[in-house]
Amino acid sequence: MEVRLQKLIAGTGLASRRKAEALITAGRVMVNGTTVTELGTKVDPERDHVKVDGKHLSAPQPFVYLMLNKPKNVVSTLDDPGGRTTVKDYLRGVSVRVFPVGRLDFDSEGLMLLTNNGELAQAMLHPRYHVPKTYLIKVKGVLTDDEIRSLEQGVRLEDGMTSPAQVKKVRKVEANSWLEITIREGRKHQVKRMLEVVGHPVIKLLRIRMGSLSLGDLLPGEFRFLTDREANTLRRLVEERVALAEESVAVTPARPARREGWARAKKNKSQRRRGAWSLTRKRA
Repeated sequence: MEVRLQKLIAGTGLASRRKAEALITAGRVMVNGTTVTELGTKVDPERDHVKVDGKHLSAPQPFVYLMLNKPKNVVSTLDDPGGRTTVKDYLRGVSVRVFPVGRLDFDSEGLMLLTNNGELAQAMLHPRYHVPKTYLIKVKGVLTDDEIRSLEQGVRLEDGMTSPAQVKKVRKVEANSWLEITIREGRKHQVKRMLEVVGHPVIKLLRIRMGSLSLGDLLPGEFRFLTDREANTLRRLVEERVALAEESVAVTPARPARREGWARAKKNKSQRRRGAWSLTRKRA
C-alpha cells in the first residue's frame, strides 16, 4: 500500500513529519535512485527503496503510547533553545522517538500524552472531537455561584467567547480555593485567562484527565506506557477520523457538476450576447 513519503520517514523515527518534509524539499531524499523534492510523492514501502542522506530507511517503528506527569517548570517540547529542562529528559529508557500531543504551560503540571502515531495526535487535537481536558486548579479567593455560572456558560476572551465549561468546587484553603474545571477547547493559556476574567488568578494548575486517560497516582516526573485497553480506546478516535474523512470525500464529487453547470451557463450567456450583437448589426 502506498503512503506519503514524509509519513514513511516519520514512521521510522528518523524525524518528525514536519522535519521529514524539510528533508524532502532540501533534496536529501532519494526514491529508487532518484532525488525527490515533491511533498505529495507516494511510495510503496514493500517495493520502493528510500534513502535519506544516502542511507536506507530503517523499518517503521511500532506505535508507542505513554503518559507522563510533567513537573512544574519543564518545557513540554522535546528540545528547548534556551537549554531548559524538557519532557524528553524524563523519558529515559524509551528507545522509540515519541512526541507530545498538545502542550502544558511551563509552570503547569500534570498529564501529557506522548506517541509516535501522528494520526492519533491529529485526532486528539482536532476541534471536531472536542476531547475533554480536566484540570485541578488552585485559585486566589473563592468563586461565587455567579462566577461559576459565568464559566459554565462561557466567558469572553480577547479571541472570542469560550465554549461552556464544567466547574466543580473541590475545597477551600485559607484565603484560596481549589476547583476542578473541564474544557473542550485548546486555546493558549485558556484556563488561566478564563479565571482572570472572573477575578481569580491561577496559583497552581494540574491536568488530571485527557479524554479517556486519567493521571491516577503517577508521580511528577514519572511516566508509564498505556495499557492495551487505553491504547485501543484512543485508536478508535483515529478510526472515526478516517471514516469521517472518507465520508467527506464521497460527498465531494458533486462539486465538479456544479462547476460544469456554471461553465455551461456562462457559455450560453456568451452565445446570447453574441446573438444580440449580431441582431443589432442587422437592424443597423
